[in-house]
This record gives sequence, structure tokens and C-alpha cells, in this order.
Amino acid sequence: MKSLNRSAILNKIRTDGPISRADIAKETNLTPPTVSSIVKELLDTGMVMESSQGISKGGRKPTMLIINAQNFYIIGLDVGPTLMKSLLTDLNGTIITETQTPIPEPTSNNELLELMKATVQNLISSQIEQDKIIGIGIGMHGVVDVEEGVSLFAPNLQLRDIFIKDFLEKEFGILVKVENDARAMALGEIWFGNGNEAENIVSVNLGRGIGAGIIINGKLFHGENSIAGEIGHMTIDIRGPKCSCGNYGCLQTLSSGPAIAEKAAREIAIGKQSMLQDMVDNNLEEIGGSLIHKAAKNGDQLSIDILKEAGVFLGIGLTNLIHILNPKKIIISGGVSQAGEFLLDSVKKTIQSRGLTKSAKNTEVLISQLGSHATALGAVSLILVELFSRTDTE
Repeated sequence: MKSLNRSAILNKIRTDGPISRADIAKETNLTPPTVSSIVKELLDTGMVMESSQGISKGGRKPTMLIINAQNFYIIGLDVGPTLMKSLLTDLNGTIITETQTPIPEPTSNNELLELMKATVQNLISSQIEQDKIIGIGIGMHGVVDVEEGVSLFAPNLQLRDIFIKDFLEKEFGILVKVENDARAMALGEIWFGNGNEAENIVSVNLGRGIGAGIIINGKLFHGENSIAGEIGHMTIDIRGPKCSCGNYGCLQTLSSGPAIAEKAAREIAIGKQSMLQDMVDNNLEEIGGSLIHKAAKNGDQLSIDILKEAGVFLGIGLTNLIHILNPKKIIISGGVSQAGEFLLDSVKKTIQSRGLTKSAKNTEVLISQLGSHATALGAVSLILVELFSRTDTE
């Protein structure tokens, strides 16, 4: 996985296969002997296989190569605030098995690591040889030390310094990559979703908090100290509600799932009428984002207005991102994104009214097509990046 030449050849076969050895050499600028030697290694491991013979260009018909995608596997974990979602996929990202397990509250570092271990063991059935598993990717909420594979701070679990990579690699002897969930999502969009063929995108995870994954020139951007993308703490209204970070008017106090639910409860408490009251039998603490979306679909005006307002605030934040990063696309995922057009319409109108140029105003903003699998597939893509390096060989 560390060889750039090996990864370049694998990626060429992945993207252009069936392909001949000669064409690989020509398109990667590697010498034919180098290509032949590496291809032999890949054939021996079973990662690549010969598929057919190509069209002759004057001599013997060339043997074509393809990735043996269905003979190797990747595990992706989405370690969220309340649930651990997991996937077992092949090298094409095709989901073979998936599980979902509640995370106990409260939990400790050791308890969470043991839950990850049990989840991985559950995915490795007796029919799958462990040496066919290429790696384990982890999408973890909060601040992550990517190099060391450590969760530095998982705010919703109130845990610090979880040594995920060391623990799982010791347990399973398999490559483990750990990344912030929003950044993993962004990578997943590039490999499997709406970010395909785009080099510059922002993926926004809109749920209990708000985070962003930033892809610049096809690569994840982490920033100097791995906090790039913490857009939930972008100040939108200095007179707004107090945030858990201590500041006032952060984006996540205005557009996150809990913020939307709290707004609905406050409005009803001061006398606004809504079908939400009956839906929760007047227990306002039971109001959540999914109920608000359901009420909006049934024509509840308060719910429609609250989602629209959340979209305006989100649109202001995204306009700021557009002016700073100028992405080709912004892809919204996470639980609140399920509100769909109730949210997206006001996001787009806000960007249209605030964008600096015509192209800024028309930045493509869309809902992720990966749904609830977005983070786990993003975690899978962490391993694919290691395996199929996008680095061009000179």
C-alpha cells in the first residue's frame, strides 16, 4: 500500500480496466518491466486478475487486467454520538453486511473500544477469511489526530484520547485509518456519491452538530491542527444563543437538529399553534427533527417556518464558505438533511441573494445520495485512498 507505483497501477486498473500491461505503462509513464513486475505481484496476491484478451495492434492479442473487487473486503465504522453503524463492503463499495448498535450512555474509552472490537468481529463471518480484509476505516465525530489514529475529543460522548488505531491494529493485525466523520463523508462523496469527478467540494454533516469535510484538488484538507471544517462554530449572529463552545450565535445553535427542536418547543411554549403538540402529547421535550419534518410534510406552518429559518442561517454559513473556498459543489448530509426541500429551498435562495458573483450565487448545493450510510462509506473510502492512490507517477 505504501508503493506509489503499485498504487498508481492499481488505480489505473480500477478506473480503466479491463486494460493491458502496455497501456498501463504508457498512461502511467512507468517502464514496461516495472509494470510487468508489479502486475505479477498483484496477480499473486489475487488483488488483480486477468479477464480476457484485447484487440491486437499488430502482434499477439494483449491480456487484459481487472481488479478482483469481490474477493477482498473493507470494514467501515461510523462512530456517532448515539449509534455505531458498520459496513462490510467489497472493493467497489458494494455493501455485503451492515449492522447498527447503540452506544451506551455514559461510556468510557475502554467500553467504546470493546464495542468497536465486537462490531468488527461480528462483521467477519466464518465465510470471510481475515486476510481478505484490506483494512478498517473509522469515521469518528469530534477532533481526530489522523496520523496517530487517536480521537482527541469526542464532545457528544465526553471522551478524550481514545487510541483507536493502536487498539484495533493490535487486535486484528489489519490497517486501520481514523478520520473525523464529516471529512470521511466528504471523501465518501468523492468515491461513491455526488462528488464524483469533482476536485473541489464541501460536504456538510448536518445533525446534532454541524461539521464540514473539505476536498481541495481531490484531497482532504485538514488544516494546520486538524480542525479545518468546524463550521458549526462559525459565528452567524453575535446576539444569538449561547453555544456549548462558550461563544454566541454559532451556526450549530441555529441550524442543527437540537437547535431546530428547541426553537419549535420555545415557539409552542409561548402560544404558537402546531400539530407537534398532539404528536408528542404536549410533552415538548419529545420534539425532534424528524417529527418537525413529518409535521412540515403534513402542512404544519410552524414546522415549515422553523425549517425555512434554519435553511436561511445555513445558507449564510455556506455563502461564507463559498466566498472563502469557491467549491464546485456543496453536499449536505446528516439527519437534518432529510428535511430535503423544506431546508434546501431557503439555503439556495439565501446563497442566491448573498453570493458575490453570478458563479458564487449558482454554486451547486444538493442533498447527499448516500443517506444513512454516508459516514460508514466515507470510512470505507479511507482505506480505498490508501490502496488506490490518486497520486500521478511522473
